[in-house]
Amino acid sequence: MAIAGAPEQEHKGEQTMSTLDQTLLQLIDLAASHFRVPATELNPDDDFFKKLKINSLQALDLLTKLETHFNVELPDYELQGVTDFRTLADRIQARL
Repeated sequence: MAIAGAPEQEHKGEQTMSTLDQTLLQLIDLAASHFRVPATELNPDDDFFKKLKINSLQALDLLTKLETHFNVELPDYELQGVTDFRTLADRIQARL
């Protein structure tokens, strides 16, 4: 997925680390697409349970999609209490 204004992620066949801002933008875009809401309505500090009107099962579904997209594993203990996009992006970024 290309993000306007973001540097190219591929270099000689190897993926370079993305910045937290890039991770956050991708996370918001994926969540918006998955739950069919405009990305422009989602902000980094929004509680994604409330903003997306999802339950914990739907959040797990999104997390599975995020783990696949970012090619990371997010342990449950790292996600306890995480409810906003920014903190979730930070947890993902720490695993990249």
